[in-house]
Amino acid sequence: MNKDAAIRISDATMAILDNPGVRIEHGPIVDKLLKAGAKPGADADVVRFPRELVEECIEQAPSEVLLADRDGDGCNLTAAGETSIWTNPGRNILRQGVHRPFNTKDMGDMARLVEQLPNVDGVVGMALDDVAPRGQDIVGLRIMAENTAKHVRVLCFTPEGADVMSDMKSVVGDYPWFSIGFTAHGPLRWTNLALDIFYRTAGKGIPTTLNGEPMAGVTGPTTLAGAAAVGNAEILSALVINQVLEPGRPCIFNLGLAHVFDMKTGIAVTGAPENHLLADVSAALGRLYNLPSSSWVSTEGMCMDSQVGIEKSIGYFTHMQSGVSLIWGAGQLESELTISPAQAVIDNETISYVKRYLRGVTVNDESLALDVTRSVGIGGSFLGEDHTMKHFRKELFQPSILFRKARENWEKEGSPTLADRAEQVAEELMQKEIPETLTAEQKQELRKIEASFLASI
Repeated sequence: MNKDAAIRISDATMAILDNPGVRIEHGPIVDKLLKAGAKPGADADVVRFPRELVEECIEQAPSEVLLADRDGDGCNLTAAGETSIWTNPGRNILRQGVHRPFNTKDMGDMARLVEQLPNVDGVVGMALDDVAPRGQDIVGLRIMAENTAKHVRVLCFTPEGADVMSDMKSVVGDYPWFSIGFTAHGPLRWTNLALDIFYRTAGKGIPTTLNGEPMAGVTGPTTLAGAAAVGNAEILSALVINQVLEPGRPCIFNLGLAHVFDMKTGIAVTGAPENHLLADVSAALGRLYNLPSSSWVSTEGMCMDSQVGIEKSIGYFTHMQSGVSLIWGAGQLESELTISPAQAVIDNETISYVKRYLRGVTVNDESLALDVTRSVGIGGSFLGEDHTMKHFRKELFQPSILFRKARENWEKEGSPTLADRAEQVAEELMQKEIPETLTAEQKQELRKIEASFLASI
């Protein structure tokens, strides 16, 4: 998407924010917005956002968002920087051919797996079938903290849980080693739950992902530009809210959750060409506002088959080529309902493949290698040249699970499919011990906080 088109969508968004505005179901936040320059809307709890206020808050939001790992480094997201990759939320797991509800052991296993996948930068929380609903975010955060040093994107289920997670943050370190986020309940509505979580976590230095999730044809116009304008209005209204609550709060612009509605089957589609186009819009608007952007690479496929291969490989390529700052979806299946460790291994390989393609061809004196070619001469071989040894690892894509041997080797190994190999690798990595990510004292304190909260509910 070019800048002129992004500006037109942005202008339409500003018109929506001014009229009719957005429903904000949180009295104290409404009061703060009105004091900051917002206007009352036509109905109760509806707030109108003047363009000047929105632009002021966009300017106030940081253009760089640190998603720290346990070393305090991690990924610095910018509108035009490199892409980072996370796993996905959900409630089920497909593991060793069995589809079932996700549980606490799976959470630890997935976190350890992510720790060992070089192209996956963070792990996202999941619904935990063996924990009471109101405690799943707290337990999930503790388990992820114990099993990976990479960035953690925790799920939020209650405002009270958000308070407890803020306390847990300081146990590990006063830096953004985990982040939160929430999705608008479209069209043009932020619920009390989402707003209270923003409210209670404000001032704690916790990055937040602001999700506009219009479904084209249902909670937004069926035209992609119209749906994007609605989703953008939801995101920018949340941006204003978060900047009013915490000036300078790190925010990630996430229009890439936008769905389309399949008029034949009645389902929300996540792996269609239109989803990839909406991710492109997310990246373009992020650059327009100088904010990091986000999207989901998803699929309607149920297992590691050709449909998943088509939808996810095209997704990673188009989203990364578009310049999306942060992509969710490593391991994702079934329209974001299921995660698969084996699919996460395949996605890690796919991401590596796409990164190599997007790196392009380097053209300089060293890569043109004229002296080497003259030295080898006509009919010679470059195999034994120092130039080959120096460059082949970086120049040539080195797969980890794709098969590149002769058929007889494949047959001797039992004719495994890519899914078979990925399943084996995933299980081996999940059983592998990793270095401790927390001290004994930190583990003890996190478990103490968790136990106290679970007892209270």
